[in-house]
Amino acid sequence: MADVKQFRLPDVGEGLTEADIVTWHVKPGDRVAINQVIVEIETAKSLVELPSPFDGVVSSLLVSEGQTVDVGTPIIEVDVAADAAPAAPASASAPQPEDSPGTSPAPAGEPAAREPGIHGSPAPKIERQAVLVGYGVKLGTTTRRQRKTAGTGQRSARASSAARTESPAAPAAGNGAAGAGTKARPAAKPPVRKLAKDLGVDLAALTGTGPQGTITREDVQAAVGGAVGSGLAQSGPPAPLLLPVRGTEGGEERVPIRGVRKLTAAAVTASAFTAPHVTEFLQIDITETMQAVQRLRDLPEFDGLRPSPLLFVARALMLAASRHPMINSSWDEDAQEIVVKHYVNLGIAAATDRGLLVPNIKNAHALSLPELARALATLTATARAGKAQPADLAGGTITITNVGVFGVDAGTPILTPGEAAILAFGQVKEAPWVHEGALAVRQVTTLALSFDHRIVDGDLGSAVLRDVGAMLTDPLRMLAWS
Repeated sequence: MADVKQFRLPDVGEGLTEADIVTWHVKPGDRVAINQVIVEIETAKSLVELPSPFDGVVSSLLVSEGQTVDVGTPIIEVDVAADAAPAAPASASAPQPEDSPGTSPAPAGEPAAREPGIHGSPAPKIERQAVLVGYGVKLGTTTRRQRKTAGTGQRSARASSAARTESPAAPAAGNGAAGAGTKARPAAKPPVRKLAKDLGVDLAALTGTGPQGTITREDVQAAVGGAVGSGLAQSGPPAPLLLPVRGTEGGEERVPIRGVRKLTAAAVTASAFTAPHVTEFLQIDITETMQAVQRLRDLPEFDGLRPSPLLFVARALMLAASRHPMINSSWDEDAQEIVVKHYVNLGIAAATDRGLLVPNIKNAHALSLPELARALATLTATARAGKAQPADLAGGTITITNVGVFGVDAGTPILTPGEAAILAFGQVKEAPWVHEGALAVRQVTTLALSFDHRIVDGDLGSAVLRDVGAMLTDPLRMLAWS
């Protein structure tokens, strides 16, 4: 007898209310084990791989790739009573009506009292299933209204995978061929699938020009340009997703506000209109720091790493924070207290294809210089790959944003919510400078420190900025002040 259980989208942390289904790693008929990764989802902060809480055979996928679903929505059904051999999709059995009695899976909206994260077929006793640590289910249900996504409710209510095979949405839900008569899913990476979804391009109609026929971003953009004449750039760094208005000369462009962009907009708006910002600037001669960076690259302790000036900026900011602890603090409005933190979770603003992320290095103040260099390299690589987890993005105490990589001298950065200061590091360039009483060509940069004026007065902000500048002008000061 079949024992079909449903796995509902869990809250993976940070008060998640919804997520996008990016890539299914299983299809109907596949056998899965507990803690095997079955799907990749995209939250407002990161890409997260969800493990299976069941051991059994996949009966059906209840949502398609590209769909946005609320926490608590059933996303997959697994037959935990299936034999050890992989079970084929139930194409031979006729689909039952939604109100048919028997052992068919319950509809997604059924109000029966069951666990919110895991939903099984009717049984006299419900037992908690094993889940991967960090993705445990929570008691209670989501209070968000049901998202009106076309076909979601119907797919959730159907028990027969044969019915889904005949559904137009079925090919997008599986990972590859889902059985006889089902068209194989086009080969494309998740970012390309997301681009195609936002631009309304059918990947099945494209011929991939990438390795082994993989569909690329350029293939999708070329399809849009050929069909609509949108004029999307075919080269250079990835541009924001622009949705052209068809049939209009010039037209308008609409960019969906969701995911990281939605979260960033809310965060910077709250920060800008909550904390009174002040920004101060300091131009410095960084020639000796640049020479020190070159010397570090030859040391065996930095083998396999490529130290950058950002490493020295990070160390200098943390030493300045130890000399002026109030700069590394936060404002507690409810308690009417300033929380001074005697540790540094150093945030590094990272520009990614998904938007601006600010992961942080936990207890960065306690790391040696080689350890800090390694942590910086790992953090930026993880963020740019879209693999930063919610825990990586929470708990920061002070932030650095490296605007120099964009070829600009300075900016007025907005505080990361909950922090009292953020330091912008501009580009390093050769410029005329008075050095030891004579005009010389030196390597110069501009620092910009924004701070919360409720906590940090002008003299304190100036002292921190001067200290950072002094240590970057003469790196030996880092030894004297450490």
